[in-house]
Amino acid sequence: VEVSRADRHFGFIKSLDLVRIMILCTSLLLALVGTSSAFVSQSQATTRARSQCTSLQANIAVFGASGLTASECVYQALKDGDNVVGLTRNPSNLKVPKGSGGADAENPLVDEKLTLIGGDVTKMSDVEKVFENDIDGVIVALGGKTSDVGDTMLTDGTNNIIAAMKDKGVKRLCVVTSIGAGDSKDQAPFAFKLLMMTVMKKIFTDKNNQEKAVEESGLEYCIVRPGGLTVDAPTGVINVIDGEAGSIPRADVAQFCLGAVKDPDFAYINKAPCISSVGGTSWVKDRSKAARGEM
Repeated sequence: VEVSRADRHFGFIKSLDLVRIMILCTSLLLALVGTSSAFVSQSQATTRARSQCTSLQANIAVFGASGLTASECVYQALKDGDNVVGLTRNPSNLKVPKGSGGADAENPLVDEKLTLIGGDVTKMSDVEKVFENDIDGVIVALGGKTSDVGDTMLTDGTNNIIAAMKDKGVKRLCVVTSIGAGDSKDQAPFAFKLLMMTVMKKIFTDKNNQEKAVEESGLEYCIVRPGGLTVDAPTGVINVIDGEAGSIPRADVAQFCLGAVKDPDFAYINKAPCISSVGGTSWVKDRSKAARGEM
């Protein structure tokens, strides 16, 4: 059967279109493969960078070092292989924490990588002693009754720390305050709000001023607002929440704080996250003498 010239021409065009489609599909496939490979490579590089950051030895300053949350920071940092310089009014009160310490809990916390300084955070000369050492990041977990430490200890001490950090070029700062501080008032359970407005009014005035000082510092900061603090073992569950806070072990708070000063890509820099291991309205707070550091 003789094929007409028109039919041959039409067949050539169809063949040409098919070739073009195949070339286009091949190009798209190569582009997708290239994009996928680039994405995997970038993800792996990020993972390696974070792994290197958290595994390399860091030099961390902890203020209020003998407190229940601060001692968790000290203990966990030492377990990570970091060097720690701690400032506390009462060095003899620094114990292995109950939460992370296991069978060693309540024993004196000593380590060759720990430098412990007895001093008062409201005295600049004492704060400067900490920064005579090389420091990469700073955790501030100050505490105490206002009747013992004064109405402005948190703000005055934090201002001293900020000034010393700037003088030494230290950038990364993590400060532990509380749920209910700053703009998190509505995240506190109702019963706790009543305490904030009455018996805890002075301490929350100090906490609010402390947070303001940190926010205006120009440093790479993270203000950590934990829910009801316990001395339980770490759960590994740390929820950054927008609603009402529940409880959280101090050991988990410490893990979050260490991430804030060690991870270069930490997600909450220049933010004030509220954290909780248990959401909802329950507020289980350890009110024992041990939890207040009185034993």
